[in-house]
Amino acid sequence: MRLVNHERNALDLRTTPVHLGLGSRAKPVEGFAWDPEVLQAYSAAVAADGAEGRMVMIFDGDGLGDHWESHPAGDELVVCLSGSVTVTRDVDGVPDRVVLGPGEATINPAGVWHVVDMEGPTSILAVTATLGTDHRPRTDTRPTERVGTLSPEEAP
Repeated sequence: MRLVNHERNALDLRTTPVHLGLGSRAKPVEGFAWDPEVLQAYSAAVAADGAEGRMVMIFDGDGLGDHWESHPAGDELVVCLSGSVTVTRDVDGVPDRVVLGPGEATINPAGVWHVVDMEGPTSILAVTATLGTDHRPRTDTRPTERVGTLSPEEAP
């Protein structure tokens, strides 16, 4: 995993997310993967951006999300590009659902647990505050025990 300066070629945001950092910098994240070692390397590489850093990525899918997540450092923007997506937030133990169609968006507030369910083939764009992001398995309708990614402060 490495951050690239001054990329001039077309990027596929499905495989190469872009990190938005301090100084209005946008850097593609080459070699990104949902792997603990890569996530730790990414966290370390962008730690200086603190809570202002954001990751921009497109996700394609179909079906129920397999995990809850929370972004304590900032809000997350979720945009439906195609298909239909339901975003469910856990607000003080009460499910808060919003259904999005193409071109519609919602904001997940900082620190609020949420899960994304895609109804049929769907693409979403997410702009996420990644510092300290936490994931929990979806074994129930509400978040359960912590199994998330490490924040830069927790990384070895």
